Amino acid sequence: MSSGSEDGGQDSGTAGEGDSQSGQRSPTSYFKEKPVKVGEELDVTVSEVSRRGDGVARVQGFVIFIPTAKQGMQAKIRIKEIRPNFATAELVESGPSS
Repeated sequence: MSSGSEDGGQDSGTAGEGDSQSGQRSPTSYFKEKPVKVGEELDVTVSEVSRRGDGVARVQGFVIFIPTAKQGMQAKIRIKEIRPNFATAELVESGPSS
């Protein structure tokens, strides 16, 4: 009987772990502080180009899409919009590609 209760405890623990690893996001991820703010100007390096052709830069792992930016470009950007998983920005000033 004690082995049955141990299995039950393990099952509920495993179910809880499975839920967090099932790809579903907890609501707190939407409210977590982002490393950028709307209107903020940043100097970034465009690391890659998205499927849509936008430049992609990252700040502390947070993805920022920059239309018209090219890979390798050093750029000054202004954050326009922040979403739960990414932000969009506009080019303020672009430097040479490295």
